[in-house]
Formats: sequence, structure tokens, C-alpha cells
Amino acid sequence: MKDDIQTARVLNPDSLLKDKLMVKFGHQLADLGCGGAGYFTLPAARLVGTKGKVYAVDILKSSLDGVTSKAKIENLMNIETVWSNLEQVGATKISENTVDEALLINILFQSRQNTNFLQEAKRLMKSGGKLLVIDWKVEPTPFGPPLQNRMTPEAIRALGEGVGFKVQEQFEAGPYHYGLILVKQ
Repeated sequence: MKDDIQTARVLNPDSLLKDKLMVKFGHQLADLGCGGAGYFTLPAARLVGTKGKVYAVDILKSSLDGVTSKAKIENLMNIETVWSNLEQVGATKISENTVDEALLINILFQSRQNTNFLQEAKRLMKSGGKLLVIDWKVEPTPFGPPLQNRMTPEAIRALGEGVGFKVQEQFEAGPYHYGLILVKQ
């Protein structure tokens, strides 16, 4: 769902996953709206290792096929693709309260059902689990979505708090993005 080529130019998934989200060996993680390049899915799978699992979730079957192909090439057997509409709470076929971390990377600007995205992430996460949200700054950039489609970090903070997350941190995720870490209470 996200523009993987543009993401690849401006975000460092390894640093964001390891240093900001603190993904560890043996964890379970859901990349919600993973896109076809597996730009965050594949590094997450390497971090969680053979004892962990990464769920690559997207509404586009072609994106899931892309992730599956890349995982096979890299011999990553700990990725499970899940076809789901994240705008429908309860639609994702992952057991409730199972993932340690979840990702919403460059996806919230694409929908007006963002409360549902956050509720679905929360439903899947363990108590104390962390959600990494990265999205476009609301300022002119050389590429990216139209400004009117972008959300401010304050709007995402309010939505997250409204569904029961606690904001742990807000940070610069790159020259064109901000990041938030939300914790499930």
C-alpha cells in the first residue's frame, strides 16, 4: 500500500526497528500495510530470527506475493502473509493479543478510517506492545502524497490516545517523515 521506492530513499528500517522500536529475537511483529517490497518486513524478520514471526499484512494480494518472493530469495521462513482490510476492525486473521510490535508505515495518509487502523493494531498487540507509526510531515516535500492527505503527528497522537494507546515518543524519522511510538495499555 505504501510507495516502496520513495520509502527506500528516505527511511532506515534497520535503525528504526532496532533502535527506536527495540525489536528483539523471538518477538512477533505485524507489518500492517506492508507493501510489496517488504522494506520493513524483511529487516524485521531478520531481527526476530528463527524463534520469532513477522506477519506481513496488506489488502493487495500482489503486495503479499511480492513479499513472499523476496522472503524466499532471502531464505526468511518466519514471514506469514495475511490478506486483510485494515479498515475493518477484527478482519485481520491474527489472534488477538499476540504481537509484541506492530507497524503502520506511510499508510495513514491513504485512509480516512485511521481510528479503525489503530484499533486493529491494538487488538493484535499484547499489553505493553509497541506500535511504530511513521508518516509524511505536513510540509512541502519533493515527492510524496498531496499535503491535504497528510496527517499531523498531533492528530495521530489524539487518535492513538482515543483508542487507548499511550504516546511513548515522537521523533524525526527522516527528512520527510515523523515517527511516533504508541504503547498499548
